[in-house]
Amino acid sequence: MKLHELERNIGATHRKKRRGRGPGSGLGKTGGRGQKGQKARSGVSIGAVFEGGQLPLYRRIPKRGFTNAKFKTIYATINIEDLNRFEDGAVITPALLKETGLVKKQYNGIKILGNGKLEKKITIQANRFSSSALEKIKEAGSKAEVI
Repeated sequence: MKLHELERNIGATHRKKRRGRGPGSGLGKTGGRGQKGQKARSGVSIGAVFEGGQLPLYRRIPKRGFTNAKFKTIYATINIEDLNRFEDGAVITPALLKETGLVKKQYNGIKILGNGKLEKKITIQANRFSSSALEKIKEAGSKAEVI
């Protein structure tokens, strides 16, 4: 068998349905959509969970379990590499980070993440530190203070 002798399997290809094209196509007039109704209209988009107005399943089943979403703690995050803009010996506080624009909102506190490399000797005050951030801070000879 050679490449130019290859053929598709029988039934593998189908002719395209040309809707609304005169006699013979079998899909004229309504174009296979049936008569009237929501699905017959143009621009129809019915969601996957829509049940024709019946109360959907996700609203019928009882809601169980516990969620603490209303009271969860959210930290404003900042990476180590962003702290290189400060001078050596600087004391970096949450107020200073907000003042310089590195953090827009403080939420429940500030967490320092370990992305990048710290090249300055500084003192960082924050509510949380990731383990990789603490390692890189100690490598650079800087201090990490938990508020």
